[in-house]
Amino acid sequence: MIRHLPSRPTCFSTLTLLLGLSGLMAAPSARAWQPAPGPLMTRWARDVSPEKAHPEYPRPQMVRKDWLNLNGLWDYAIVDQTAPPPAQWNGQILVPFPVESALSGVKKPVSEKQRLWYHRAFKVPAAWKGRRVRLNFGAVDWETTVSVNGKELGTHRGGYDAFSFDITDALKPGGEQEIAVAVWDPTDTAAQPHGKQVLHPGGIMYTATTGIWQTVWLEPVAPTWIDPLKITPDIDNGQVQITALVNGLVDNVEIEAVALDGAKVVAKAHGTWEPPLTLKIPAAKLWSPDTPFLYDLHVTVKRNGKVVDQVNSYFGMRKIALGKDAAGVTRLLLNNQPLFQFGPLDQGFWPDGIYTAPTDEALRYDIEMTRKLGFNLARKHVKVEPDRWYYW
Repeated sequence: MIRHLPSRPTCFSTLTLLLGLSGLMAAPSARAWQPAPGPLMTRWARDVSPEKAHPEYPRPQMVRKDWLNLNGLWDYAIVDQTAPPPAQWNGQILVPFPVESALSGVKKPVSEKQRLWYHRAFKVPAAWKGRRVRLNFGAVDWETTVSVNGKELGTHRGGYDAFSFDITDALKPGGEQEIAVAVWDPTDTAAQPHGKQVLHPGGIMYTATTGIWQTVWLEPVAPTWIDPLKITPDIDNGQVQITALVNGLVDNVEIEAVALDGAKVVAKAHGTWEPPLTLKIPAAKLWSPDTPFLYDLHVTVKRNGKVVDQVNSYFGMRKIALGKDAAGVTRLLLNNQPLFQFGPLDQGFWPDGIYTAPTDEALRYDIEMTRKLGFNLARKHVKVEPDRWYYW
């Protein structure tokens, strides 16, 4: 049931509006955090809480075993852009939901003349001793300056891409550590990419997203570690190339890559971290929208014969190209065959989370319903989604 529509339109994820809306807000409880009053909430909003704010591993194509999710309640303050760091906080915000969203618990706009500050404390697990600690952000819109224990680590500009900092040297010997994040977002008052976000929504332009809108997490890495991992399938030659860029200490390093079909090993290769490794995939199962088969991939880094890093990933054996059909017309080819694409224009906005889906299940639902309705395409409209959307 939809009680009423917002007076300032917020665009929705394609199928959320069609099939997933509920006009009911969760009943108040004794919890300190509650969603801010919103004109339209999805049915997944009832599953959102500080303890369950996107708890899934956020980087499915390069998974490490050890990590610490920093989603949850952070302190926040909205101050003038030129003001010093806040001496006190306005309240708490639920990360990773943007400050303008109902699910953040705040639902306040931030202008181009203001700055949004975040703060929280954390403890480094004792088992991570001796490893480097990296602080990862899935996405923050737009200009982000990060400090740990008062030491500024750097500034990132860009609202859609992941970034990280090595925070090891800023950590105290023990006890609680503190993170401060300062964000400035000009939205549509400047020339940076901002999609369909505007400060004054109307017509086909929608509510702004400011600040953290994807998962924040910590992970420990060895002095020799992989980042990034690039996977390039080649169906014509029945193989896949694996490029594992090794950082840190790179002498005496060996890479092993193993491709699996379920529990069955189908290919294995060893070598140095450059050039790329080549895995031969016999009788490869090709990926398509109708048969979306994925191979698992394990990549291991050894230095002086000792395992120092391991990541798990996946890949599809598929090829996208332009070519002629039987009538000589240029078509888009999938796996060397013409493929007619049809599907919705997917804005990627959610009425309760704006850029951020309420839950991982909501992300998955959108894609599953797109397929059930007979489409083989989602045209993502001037937005880059979290990695887990592409995973699903």
